[in-house]
Amino acid sequence: MNDAVRIRRITLLVTTSSSFLTPFMGSALNVALPTIGKEFGATALMLGWVSTAYLLSSAMFLVPFGKLADMMGKKRVFVWGLALFSLGALLSGLSPSLPWLIAFRAFHGIGGAMIFGTGVAILTAAFPPQERGRVLGINVASVYIGLSVGPFLGGLLTQYLGWRSIFYVAVPLSGLIALLARWKLREEKWGWDVRSFDYMGSLVYGLSLAVLLYGFSRLPEPLGVGLTLAGIGGIGGFFLLEQRNPNPVLELNLFAHNPAFTFSGLAALIHYSATAAVGFLLSLYLQSVRGISPQAAGLILLTQPVIQALFSPLAGWASDRIEPRVVASAGMGLTTLGLLLLLRLEEATAISYVGIALGLLGFGFALFTSPNSNAIMSSVDRSHYGVASAILGTMRLIGQTMSMGIVMLIFALWMGGQAILPETAPLFLQSMRVAFAVFATLCFLGIFASLARGRIHAER
Repeated sequence: MNDAVRIRRITLLVTTSSSFLTPFMGSALNVALPTIGKEFGATALMLGWVSTAYLLSSAMFLVPFGKLADMMGKKRVFVWGLALFSLGALLSGLSPSLPWLIAFRAFHGIGGAMIFGTGVAILTAAFPPQERGRVLGINVASVYIGLSVGPFLGGLLTQYLGWRSIFYVAVPLSGLIALLARWKLREEKWGWDVRSFDYMGSLVYGLSLAVLLYGFSRLPEPLGVGLTLAGIGGIGGFFLLEQRNPNPVLELNLFAHNPAFTFSGLAALIHYSATAAVGFLLSLYLQSVRGISPQAAGLILLTQPVIQALFSPLAGWASDRIEPRVVASAGMGLTTLGLLLLLRLEEATAISYVGIALGLLGFGFALFTSPNSNAIMSSVDRSHYGVASAILGTMRLIGQTMSMGIVMLIFALWMGGQAILPETAPLFLQSMRVAFAVFATLCFLGIFASLARGRIHAER
């Protein structure tokens, strides 16, 4: 085995390990939230901030750190991100109270942003274009494996070792990945002037995005409406600011003169917006309407991520040989079909029907995600891999927030403040169908955004 092949394999191992770690932490921690609430006497709203603080922090810093990675070296930012992630996990595990835990989770999110914004960029830079889809598919599969095993292992750790053990397990794992990356990944030539970084643009971008995402999550409350509008205004101001900056944190030309990059990013945003809340809705349906135990509901919901993990490498491999827009658009079409199947859910629908719909969603998601990631990373120059990777992560976070915001808005309009009880089950089913109808419509429209990206292979 020559040195180039060995380094590529080590790069794949390091990046896929980090891609497993971050979703594993999030999904494992979700299982531990009730236990955390009991220890600290926390309300459901306060517990929500344990996850929200991490997501908002990651969203705020993704693009700035992606730009830094392009300026000062992706490996450097990646290793420091893993170190901060490890420290954030340790501090979170040592939290003496819920406010401290929320604060440390926000710090944790900074490390996560540094990993998100560089991992895919490092992987893309290490492999030639004809192998890129395959390795990105393997990387995506590791994400879904983390999401799949997180609830199970998180439950075991919480039950036998306490919720803090979830954080403590992450400390040596992230530290080990950081050491392996530091010793084995190739060094990059870099040289940058600290004064040339767009600090003002980064500040305006981060704050505006945080306000927008938080505001959207609080809709339809008046506060949510006000914050959403303020966030949109802030993003508009950020674009004006970037047009006047000779070295912007986000080069708008990536969007203005690169339809493949623009429409691939838009397709990712639409797809995550249409699918991220499906597990939430089906978890409520299975447990509150059908009376299924949490453990059994979790096993049913595993269908989707398991299918995604199995077929993502194959979809990535296919996108190296077939235009990514063809494979990704087919995936979005299958996702649309899966969402339409969920429109027919009733109180007595067979569980096997739910499993079939989830399997179809998982297959569609696998066909879409890897090729779409391949299209985004292949449509930009090597000098912009960090920002492109960060944009991909940002589209995911914004889409996840919008998806939950859509569900909360529909619940508020159809159910008001009523709890999901046997007597309110018809109202819940109605609101759930409305949500799936909105998601299916979004996903159908996303097919056209996916097709509009143009050819990728011809541009290599």
